[in-house]
Amino acid sequence: MIVTPAVRHTAAGAAALLLALPVPYASAALAAPAAAPLSAQVRAPLGALGGRAEPTPPARHFVDPARLGRPGTQVQPLRGAPAVPSPTALSWVVADVSTGDVLAARNAHKPLPPASTLKTLFALTALPDHGPDERHTVADAELTGIGEGSSLVGVKEGYTYKVSDLWNGVFLSSGNDAVHVLASMNGGWKAMARKMQEKARALGARDTHVVSPDGYDAPGQVSSAYDLAVFGRAGVQDPQFTRYCSTRYADFPAGSWSFGIANTNRLLTGESGVDRYPGLIGVKNGYTSNAGNTLIAAAERGSRTLVVSVMNPQGGGGLAVYEEARELLDWGFAAAGKVRPVGSLQPAARESARSAQAGQRPVVRAQAGPQAEDPLRRAAASGGAHGAAARTAATDAAPSGTAAGLPLALVGAALGGALSLWLWRRFGARGN
Repeated sequence: MIVTPAVRHTAAGAAALLLALPVPYASAALAAPAAAPLSAQVRAPLGALGGRAEPTPPARHFVDPARLGRPGTQVQPLRGAPAVPSPTALSWVVADVSTGDVLAARNAHKPLPPASTLKTLFALTALPDHGPDERHTVADAELTGIGEGSSLVGVKEGYTYKVSDLWNGVFLSSGNDAVHVLASMNGGWKAMARKMQEKARALGARDTHVVSPDGYDAPGQVSSAYDLAVFGRAGVQDPQFTRYCSTRYADFPAGSWSFGIANTNRLLTGESGVDRYPGLIGVKNGYTSNAGNTLIAAAERGSRTLVVSVMNPQGGGGLAVYEEARELLDWGFAAAGKVRPVGSLQPAARESARSAQAGQRPVVRAQAGPQAEDPLRRAAASGGAHGAAARTAATDAAPSGTAAGLPLALVGAALGGALSLWLWRRFGARGN
């Protein structure tokens, strides 16, 4: 007879307070024990915290999106990071090809004339339109308008070439004559410049203004170390582009005979007293009197591939661009895991789409640094079906911080209040 009123008062008080709770808190408190796959991964970390509620995660570390626009060298070293080199180039970038993370940079968005490194954007734009074995007979009009002093591979009017021959002329000899012919095959000079401009924007390269598709100096034609790194990264992810930019030597046809051509990228060939760089994939070098020496270089070592862009070294002569690129590549490989990114070559819109495809909420790509030491999020980061369940629960169901303990605290308060009320009514009434 005594137990029945106590149970009735206790249950009524607890039910009233649970109904008054916000729905997410109540549902999380009631549903958590039933989620077996998630609890198996989450309870152990929580137990290691002494049974306390899940802590509020610390603030995430975000890269300042404007950082790459600042003058000077930008780098965020962690403990044990090697000292960043000090090239004389006006602008340079070191980035990871796989992730797009910019590891370090100097004046990354400074607008500068690109010289023949702009041919990388030309190739990204025009390569898909014609197969390598397609043949083309060159017309006289296709060789008009080539800038004075341009580098040439030796294309002749009336000769028939395979498209692959013309691309060898572009990448190895930096032949502006080959560029003019390929541009004519793709709609003409002005149409090609317009297509390249559109391609640059699609890749997230917003510093580039195309006037002359071959990279020849032209009023208003500029790019940046950031954009060149974007082009280089996109190129080495294309097998056809990579095949051309990594070719050291080739035969170029000349009617009934052919002659040999060599890649002018000294880091690739080891010519002119420049040592070959181990693991170099290639990409593209350039020079004009206005642009100075420019270079995009990509190399792989183990499981990592890096891309660097170097624009207009101010000392060391004409070969300094290769040695400064070498220094930056060496530093980039040595700095693996020892620096926080200072930016990204990955367009933000594409990164958000990739996150959505992976079943995650879109995040800012520039985020860097350690993630919050959050048990639920650690579980959610694991693979498989359990990881997917954990992601869902971590983001949608379980509250964090003080709120996680709120339902239990209120239930305890309800039980205590109900018991106190019963004791007062039971024994207080007897004393009166």
